Amino acid sequence: MSGNLPRIAILGAGSMGGAILAGLVESGLATSGVAVTNRSASKADAVRMPGVDSYALELDSAANRVAIEGARVVIVGVKPAMVPELLAEVAEFLEGDAIVVSVAAGVTTATMEALVPNAVARTMPNTPSVVRRGVTGLAAGSRISPDQLALVRAVFETVGAVIELDENRIDALSTISGSGPAYVFFLIEQLTGTALRLGFTESDARLMVEQTFLGASELLASSDADPAELRRRVTSPNGTTMRAIAVMEEADLAGMFDRATAAALARAKEMSLGG
Repeated sequence: MSGNLPRIAILGAGSMGGAILAGLVESGLATSGVAVTNRSASKADAVRMPGVDSYALELDSAANRVAIEGARVVIVGVKPAMVPELLAEVAEFLEGDAIVVSVAAGVTTATMEALVPNAVARTMPNTPSVVRRGVTGLAAGSRISPDQLALVRAVFETVGAVIELDENRIDALSTISGSGPAYVFFLIEQLTGTALRLGFTESDARLMVEQTFLGASELLASSDADPAELRRRVTSPNGTTMRAIAVMEEADLAGMFDRATAAALARAKEMSLGG
């Protein structure tokens, strides 16, 4: 899909909803405007800008109903436990052709379809969406048309890449792209600690490690080679890097990631069952 986007409402413009709002504004595609809601007036004021109508529930209990007027895409950004109540509140006020999109973990399209008569979709964005480098998993509900799905995709492409997948794969995606930033930050944290123990100052250790991760990511993005090939190019035969990689292989790093993602997937299933 190309061109400008229709009017969009974001109900609950917290961290993820705020990231999507920023992407929409910066893209310049939201020419029909965006309406957002927050609980407090201070949060509503913080995201008020040209082209954005921002409402506070503490000032107007009908703010959510006001925000969805004329909206073709309604993004539900509240916490998972709050989604059913919110959908029940706005169901009869939605435009007939509006698409309801959840960014909440564990809330299925079947749950949403039981509460609203509209087409629905489920998404799983990740935190790098804040800097428009996100990955969003997108799963279609049973009523959504190809054109409507393309519209939802265009909205989330303003904050990064989008992967369309069956809904039963959403939890698996969350263990990779959803939790993945935490894995990267954890590796950076550990390597920075190693640099400190080698005697580097805190500022030098942070600079070295963060720039190394950033540079490696940029190199991968700009190269036709896969990560294994790029690793081989750094790993001279019988050199220092080869010795370090051998230690990591001995520690079964691949198995550790498999076990870690399996644990995350098990927890995601528990949460979807209300655990």
